[in-house]
Amino acid sequence: MTDQSTDFETALGACAKGERNGLHDIFDAEAGRLVAVAQRIVKRRELAEEVVQEAFIRIWTHAHQYRPERGSARGWIYAIVRNRALNMLRDTGRKDLITEDQMESLQDAEQLEQIMAAWHRLDHNSRLKECLGRLEETRRRGILMAYVGGYTHGEIAGRLRLPLGTVKSWIRRGLLTLRDCMT
Repeated sequence: MTDQSTDFETALGACAKGERNGLHDIFDAEAGRLVAVAQRIVKRRELAEEVVQEAFIRIWTHAHQYRPERGSARGWIYAIVRNRALNMLRDTGRKDLITEDQMESLQDAEQLEQIMAAWHRLDHNSRLKECLGRLEETRRRGILMAYVGGYTHGEIAGRLRLPLGTVKSWIRRGLLTLRDCMT
């Protein structure tokens, strides 16, 4: 079970058979990141949580419709969350009077602010804060974007305007440094 998509395929298969442990496994593995994805779309935590709740109901009731030949199980799960979030925006009649580029810039700045605020809120005497503080700013930001904001490596690379391979290696090395520092 080293391949994440295999784990999700197995979990979806369990859901399709009515086995609750499948849904529980998906929830444990992805709920935090799914809420972060939904929140980036709907902009409010409580609405994002509602989106994810609806998405899990849909995952449970429609797991039998997942087809591995059409894409990864994880991608299927994220598509449900994304579609639920977009439907919520449409249903509430939300209209923005700024361009899509302006909205994306505002969203990125707002997300980064929230992510960095989470780091600053850590107890000043905490070992995690100390170890994160030892990392170079860009590497720290990348790790926080991934593990607090729920961004994928590709999204981080795009937002930091860095090559994907660079971001992946920075995060990997940063996590190794954190692990060494924490022990």
